[in-house]
Amino acid sequence: MLKRYLPILTWLPHYNRRLCGADLLAGVIVTVMVIPQSLAYAILAGLPAVVGLYASILPLLAYTLLGTSSTLAVGPVAIIALMTGAALAGVATPGTPEYLQAALVLSLLSGGMLTLMGLLRLGFFTNFLSHPVIAGFLSASGILIAASQAAHLLGVEASGYTVASLSLSLAGNIGETHWPTLAIGGGTLVFLVWVRRRGKAALLRLGLPTALAALLARAGPVLAVVVTTLLAWWLALDQRGVAVIGDIPGGLPPFTLPGYDTSLWRALLVPALLISMVGFVESVSMGQMLAAKRRQRISPNQELVALGGSNIAAAFSAGMPVTGGLSRTVINFDAGAQTPMAGLFAALGIAAVTLALTPLLYHLPIATLAATISVAVLTLVDIPMIRQTWRYSRSDFSAMAVTIVLTLVEGVEAGIIAGVLLSIGLFLYRTSRPHSALVGRIPGTEHFRNVERHDTESASHVALLRIDESLYFANARYLEDTVYALVASRPALEHVVLICSAVNLIDASALESLDAINARLKDSGVTLHLAEVKGPVMDRLKRSDFLDDMTGRVFLSTYAAWHELSRDAT
Repeated sequence: MLKRYLPILTWLPHYNRRLCGADLLAGVIVTVMVIPQSLAYAILAGLPAVVGLYASILPLLAYTLLGTSSTLAVGPVAIIALMTGAALAGVATPGTPEYLQAALVLSLLSGGMLTLMGLLRLGFFTNFLSHPVIAGFLSASGILIAASQAAHLLGVEASGYTVASLSLSLAGNIGETHWPTLAIGGGTLVFLVWVRRRGKAALLRLGLPTALAALLARAGPVLAVVVTTLLAWWLALDQRGVAVIGDIPGGLPPFTLPGYDTSLWRALLVPALLISMVGFVESVSMGQMLAAKRRQRISPNQELVALGGSNIAAAFSAGMPVTGGLSRTVINFDAGAQTPMAGLFAALGIAAVTLALTPLLYHLPIATLAATISVAVLTLVDIPMIRQTWRYSRSDFSAMAVTIVLTLVEGVEAGIIAGVLLSIGLFLYRTSRPHSALVGRIPGTEHFRNVERHDTESASHVALLRIDESLYFANARYLEDTVYALVASRPALEHVVLICSAVNLIDASALESLDAINARLKDSGVTLHLAEVKGPVMDRLKRSDFLDDMTGRVFLSTYAAWHELSRDAT
């Protein structure tokens, strides 16, 4: 039982020098790579830059103890930072102590929700976020994030978490563009785009090994930070109007206590739930994909506990909401991390930077971080997925489109809520009208197919109706209407066989409908039969009176029903 909730106990006893060496190297690489990200995402959320560093220390330690992925790297990420900023903007003013206190409460709420969901094994709730909705939400969020960084790239003031508010704010201040800031930000942006697209190929042409070339290409943001920081220091750009990070408090994260303001907690409940769900989906998707590459597995419910613990750790160490990040996880994987201990080494590295090296970041231009964020979020805009969804399913595309539009126009919270509700609504609509087909026998075989699609043989007094959906309250009445219409259209009908090969569930409402169908058919002189009922469904039916009252039989196979009932006619 203890190992279930502390996965570290399963791998730590087998930890050795080889694993330690690989994890240490990965930890060092991740430390160097994620420091610019951590600073940038804290600023994106409207928080002091150092909060991003704090959120990359104790949360990583918590995940090392509780996590099941050997490569997942936890910390601030772009989408969660955007959602955090949008949530906090409605309850406090950025830059105030109340704003930071709200961030702590949001982290604690999110952590508590994730932990509770994990303990109750409720990870399946995230299935309500369909992939098209998530893709639409991430794409719109990527656009919003990039738009929010335009002000930093131009050196002007702008605020807002919708396209309209950002556009109006930028339009009003575009004439005040600070050209040195634009030169720094624009140059960094061009460089990072080039490195992302051509950097690896350029390094390969220089004769570097593939793995090293890929790693150095991902180090582009680090090089940009170093060069622009040195440039800003040498030219004293902060005295010429270029915004820089400035003083970052040194030392380890302070112990913080989220306040208990009931009105604040109520205001942040829904945002915390949405942040928890989106963060978990992003994290577990990445963890499962990389685990599969190594023929490993992760436990989604334990991942909920691990992410919950990480967010709770952030709440008590002056941090912000965190989750498993895409880019930092890929870096950790490519750097050769073998166990969650790599995360602990990265946490120690970031703690060392926070303790001793923050003065070196004083001259880091904000525009450099804005360019880093803008390039990083390009991966969120999934044009191929949008195009594929349009071609494959217009209903799924409608949910995706509404999510995109509302996220851009009304904000992230409205977008994700609308997407979830639309996904559930579309599911209920589809399953409320289950596909069914009259089937007949393929001549000379024991196979049965749709009479409208294949040449089949059938008997006028027997109807073989295949139900291609589980039966529950939303479609129970539709099943009744389908059967009654079938009986009304075939006066010679004597037997109706419901083929249940695709039925995984019959709930109480559907059972009541089956009782009604049985009684109605009995009054019409038609016998009701079932075929190919699955074991779990049959077990539930046996606990009711339906099988005793049913006028017909339960057949093991469709062929057995057809053979028996067609023989009765002759």
